[in-house]
Amino acid sequence: MTTSQAQDPTHAALSGCGARLRAAREAAGLRIEDVAARLHMPVRVVRWLEEEDWDRLGAPVFVRGQVRSYARLLGLGTTTMMEALDVAPVEPTRLVSRTHIPKLQWWTEQIGRRLVYIVLTLSLAVPAWVATRHHFAAAPAVAALDGRPTVPSKPHDQIQDQAQDQTEPRTVVASLAPLPAPTVAHPSASESSSAADILLRTHGKTWLKVTDRSGATLEQALLSAGEQRRFSTAQVGQLIIGDAQAVQLEVGGQPVDVSAHARANVARFAVSSDGSLVAAD
Repeated sequence: MTTSQAQDPTHAALSGCGARLRAAREAAGLRIEDVAARLHMPVRVVRWLEEEDWDRLGAPVFVRGQVRSYARLLGLGTTTMMEALDVAPVEPTRLVSRTHIPKLQWWTEQIGRRLVYIVLTLSLAVPAWVATRHHFAAAPAVAALDGRPTVPSKPHDQIQDQAQDQTEPRTVVASLAPLPAPTVAHPSASESSSAADILLRTHGKTWLKVTDRSGATLEQALLSAGEQRRFSTAQVGQLIIGDAQAVQLEVGGQPVDVSAHARANVARFAVSSDGSLVAAD
């Protein structure tokens, strides 16, 4: 155990649990790999439980569920183990606003944005209107219909030549130039990013931990009922939900059955390369 673990009052009540679990496992003739396979846990998690390395296991709510499952597998009394795991509830991080924009400055920025939009619109619309107006003004005048135009007389030989030209078939030459390729509409970046979002809504208290693909923590908090979190699948590497029955999860607008992937009421997901969620060990 590290110095920070020995001084942490949250994990002080867990002391001695790891030694009891290790002794019970050895008495049952089981290896760490056997326990990990039966509990569907990574081998490193079982080792951390026996070494009482609570900081690596995360929040006390996760430690409580893992120790309960381990003790139940070895036939230990879960009541005494849970009494030793009587840790204080985790409070969510309070968000404090660090900046304040005066109301006058906010109105000035809003009016400035609208003025820029109006100027840009006029700079595009006025030249187009001027060019269109000039085009219609230059159109030829329509001839008056109050008199018949005088048709000049043509010689007889010229009339025969024109009649012969009209009777001769004309050769039509097909053009070999390729036709222009049709324009394919591509979805905008905002539509593709929102379709690839992970949306989580809570209807009860639950613990949430989100890490990126490098293992760094993006968010770790205890959520109350009625809260909502949204993450991009390109950013998230792993998602852990403490109470699977208290959340509603959607990926790309499609609902995900969290309870079907939960073990000991804890659901773990990993984000694949195509943006979909898969159950994680």
